[in-house]
Amino acid sequence: MSDTDSFIDEVTEEVRRDRMFLMLRRYGWIGALAVVAIVGGAAYNEYSKSQATAQSQKLGDDIIAALAENDAEGRASTLSKVQAGTSGGAAVVEMLVATAQSNSEQVEAAIAGLNKVASDGDLPVIYRQIASFKALTLQGDSLSVNDRRQQFEALAQPGAPLRLLAEEQLALIDISEGDVAAGEERLQNILQDSEVTADLQQRASQLIVALGGKPEALPGQQG
Repeated sequence: MSDTDSFIDEVTEEVRRDRMFLMLRRYGWIGALAVVAIVGGAAYNEYSKSQATAQSQKLGDDIIAALAENDAEGRASTLSKVQAGTSGGAAVVEMLVATAQSNSEQVEAAIAGLNKVASDGDLPVIYRQIASFKALTLQGDSLSVNDRRQQFEALAQPGAPLRLLAEEQLALIDISEGDVAAGEERLQNILQDSEVTADLQQRASQLIVALGGKPEALPGQQG
């Protein structure tokens, strides 16, 4: 490399450094602000997480304390005073209150509370469907068979979180209406479903036997 080329390179490097210095002087505060924002954001996220954790722990403690009440009426009263910081937490508390109310002959109040949760469009589907399912099981004497069937069928749609539990209720409706064959068929289908739980599997099998049928072999158990 010639002396001229070397000199040009050195000058170019100095100019580059000078421009960088000017850029830092002119815009360096943006970088500093970005660093502060990132660090501050991380700290805020950690604070928010710790607050949410503490809030969840307090809610859990309050619920456990309320459930320790000896009588259902007392549990319902204490649970109704529990303050939840989120809509999901409030929905859980409302459903627990409804359970306690239904066990203390306050069925109408329980149904009203459950229907309130079921109709809240801001809640996740699973909360709404659990509330709807529980409300339906409390209305065996007050809703017509057709109404209960229609609503359980809505909960039994493919992909619905409570699909198999709703199918079980539909089987019970079939049986109560005298259509034992249809009820048993539903129960057999429940047994063959890959998502069936052990408890539901046991209930379905026992009911099939009680009806005089024989539970079909489960997938993977044939032979």
